[in-house]
Amino acid sequence: MRINSYLSNMKKVSKSYAIEELSELLKGNLVGHTDQLISEPEQIESAKESSITFIGHKKYIALWEKSNASAAIVDRSLKLTNPGLNKAFIEVDNADLAMAQLLDLFTPSPVKLHQGIHPSAIVDESALLSEGVTIGANSYIGPNVKIGKNVTIYPNVTILDEAEVESHTIIKAGTVVAERCIIGHYCILHANVSIGSDGFGYRPSPDGRGIIKIVHIGNVVVGNQVEIGSGSCIDRGKFSSTTIGDGTKIDNLVQIAHNCIIGRACMIAALCGISGSVTLGDGVIMAGQAAIKDHITIGNGVTIGGRSGVMNDIADGKTILGYPAIEAKETLRQWAALRRLGKKGL
Repeated sequence: MRINSYLSNMKKVSKSYAIEELSELLKGNLVGHTDQLISEPEQIESAKESSITFIGHKKYIALWEKSNASAAIVDRSLKLTNPGLNKAFIEVDNADLAMAQLLDLFTPSPVKLHQGIHPSAIVDESALLSEGVTIGANSYIGPNVKIGKNVTIYPNVTILDEAEVESHTIIKAGTVVAERCIIGHYCILHANVSIGSDGFGYRPSPDGRGIIKIVHIGNVVVGNQVEIGSGSCIDRGKFSSTTIGDGTKIDNLVQIAHNCIIGRACMIAALCGISGSVTLGDGVIMAGQAAIKDHITIGNGVTIGGRSGVMNDIADGKTILGYPAIEAKETLRQWAALRRLGKKGL
């Protein structure tokens, strides 16, 4: 019953395009023709006649023959020439980027929130709210908080004393922005993000009978156009700020510890862990489950392979892999040597 209701609602907001329209919008080269209107993007295995799918890698070519899709966005480098009867390809230079454009066309309407401040929200009288702010049910806005223009705050968000949120930022349900932290313009914080928790700072007590907590009095400063995935945590600095550079994208369940400096336009995938006082340059890519030891500096444009453990500083432009992480080519040579040893029974 719920599935039928969902599909019914989707039909109400669906959009349809002729293949020629899509090709023009994507600035692609149309190969073949279909008179089927396209009303949805879909995976190649799950596509229907009204679907357009994506072929960005040669491994998907064989799936096309069995697919019900009437059209596909195709990476030009694959040089596909025969889509089939009443089917079409749109050739583009980069299928992934074209897919992003296409998804924008088919994006459903945004979540409908109560306009303005929901009656159940608690907003301290000293908080400064600019025009166009939306605050969802049961959210809490503390003393001396500053909220910029057209900020959208979903239900059950907590923004504590003297924090600042700049214009056009979206903060989703369950997120906490702790005291004195700053969030930039046009950011997206997904559900249950924690900004400004205490850093993990402890030392054994001199008498050996306990553990002494080191108070963290800094904050977190998140730059502009940053996106932070659900369940990720960014700890406040011990003395000054933990900072996230403009345009950086952080996946779900990422831990960034106190006093880290994350550069601009970095991409950090799920389950990565970054220890205290790490510096990431601009354009760093961290694949899933990678970890970095404390007080390490990673240069600009470095790529860190999945599940790698970084133990030493890394120069600009390197691609590293393994535990401990070294240059990826050397790691792959070592793995190949181990496989050869295994085959010899050593």
